[in-house]
Amino acid sequence: MVRKELWAHLLAYNLIRTVIAQAALAHGKHPRQISFTRAMRTLEAFRQTLAHTHRDRLPAMFQQILKAIAAHEIANRPNRLEPRQRKRRPKPYKLMTKPRNEARRLYAKQR
Repeated sequence: MVRKELWAHLLAYNLIRTVIAQAALAHGKHPRQISFTRAMRTLEAFRQTLAHTHRDRLPAMFQQILKAIAAHEIANRPNRLEPRQRKRRPKPYKLMTKPRNEARRLYAKQR
């Protein structure tokens, strides 16, 4: 079942990327200029409308969806660099290896 779920997620991801590529091609943009998250939300917003649209109006509806997706541009961020570092630093305290109540009792005796 986990494999099926992974394949389903990969399929959905690729379908959304395909729609983004179609929107970019139709509106003279590069696919990387269109937000994946906003495209996904736009498709989700149109889901009910598509389900209840008559077959004859689907091509026009699809063009509206592509236009809405193409409108969600992301800004160009040149020289963007995210350094890879460990966020958590080692702490000077020992690890808690006993239950908290027991550790409190031992700590109280040592004071």
